[in-house]
Amino acid sequence: MTSLRGVLPITLTPFTEDGAVDEGSIDTLVEDYLGAGAHGLTILGIMGEAAKLLDEERERVLRRYVGTTAGRVPVVAGVSARATHMALDYARRAEDAGAAAVMLAPPENTKNLDLVFEHFRRVAEAVSVPVVVQDEPVNTGVTMPAPFLVRLLEEIEGCRYLKLEETPTLPKITAVRKAVTSPVGIFGGLGGVYLYEELLRGADGIMTGFGFPQVLVGTYEKFVAGDRMGAQQYFFRHLPLIRYEAQLGVGGVTIRKQVFARRGAISSPHARFPAPPVDDVTLAELDDLIAAVGL
Repeated sequence: MTSLRGVLPITLTPFTEDGAVDEGSIDTLVEDYLGAGAHGLTILGIMGEAAKLLDEERERVLRRYVGTTAGRVPVVAGVSARATHMALDYARRAEDAGAAAVMLAPPENTKNLDLVFEHFRRVAEAVSVPVVVQDEPVNTGVTMPAPFLVRLLEEIEGCRYLKLEETPTLPKITAVRKAVTSPVGIFGGLGGVYLYEELLRGADGIMTGFGFPQVLVGTYEKFVAGDRMGAQQYFFRHLPLIRYEAQLGVGGVTIRKQVFARRGAISSPHARFPAPPVDDVTLAELDDLIAAVGL
């Protein structure tokens, strides 16, 4: 079983200007992520606009990413869905395509945690690849307390990883890390805003869509090499840009697509409607910050 660690960016799904899936830009994106030093890729997540894809498009994106990556790093495929039956199908397709793991969030607005537990159990038992438990209360409407997350990780054999998106992530990392008795990988998110502190708390890496993954890679590599001061200084130097990009309501995927398009990693910054446009003032501020931090 492939071990997941380090920086596994939540990848974009690129579109052409007329809104079609741009498979050629998937190829250039893969090289951009790997050129930045990414230790893996996480596809079909929220930042990948997975909920806006038709099933046929979803399958093409899945297989193009896995095929282009060609085993150089592990690929984690998002398989979250409103119903367990759908998530099961997505997970089986991901495994068949060659994904190293699948990432699964609870069904939206399912407040009964016994049902949530059964959802994860059924999906995990249907595939042989590990499941990354995605704790994402803002988008799912489901709050999973630390003791419940520990129960998922301890009682369901296939649930081997945890991705945290609940603010604040730090106390939850500590609570889960102290309580689990089996090997579990924990990843942060939230745009990278707390990466350094998450690593201090025992996180194994991060899965997020920040537009400059090389910054996250540099922080992580310095940290695991034992250079904590260097990791902190490097991270803090770029934190203004991370903080700005992570603002809710500023643009989300649209602002990140602007960054990747500016670098030539994708041919168009098009995001599928409904997606808030990025105004000229925001883009000017973004360009100013990119220059200020030396990127």
